[in-house]
Amino acid sequence: MSEKLNIIIEQLKSLTLLEAAELVKEIETVFGVDTSVSVNTGSNIALPTSAPVVEAVEEKTAFDIILNEVPADKKIAILKVVRTVTGLGLKESKDIVDNVPKVLKEGVTKEESEKVKKELEAAGGTVIIK
Repeated sequence: MSEKLNIIIEQLKSLTLLEAAELVKEIETVFGVDTSVSVNTGSNIALPTSAPVVEAVEEKTAFDIILNEVPADKKIAILKVVRTVTGLGLKESKDIVDNVPKVLKEGVTKEESEKVKKELEAAGGTVIIK
């Protein structure tokens, strides 16, 4: 590294936080860059503000099915669906239906969660998928 760069780095090390923030703002103004944009370019070069930023959005693949509400007149129908969906016995399924909101299944696929939700809502229950 050149002597000029060594001097600049040593000066940067001595800056206060407030001075460093002012320096960043001044660099943005003078060079027309936006330091808030974080794009992995393989180097530490700030990109101009006109550079497009594309963020990858991860789609959720695992869902939790929560039985949220059970009307009193629909308990038996919902109990049957809960037993079928969870594979639990009568007592365990009744405990879930009587103590809502309860998680029925965790980490299921989107298709399965939609199918279970449709079955429970057809029986009269209210379901939340998270």
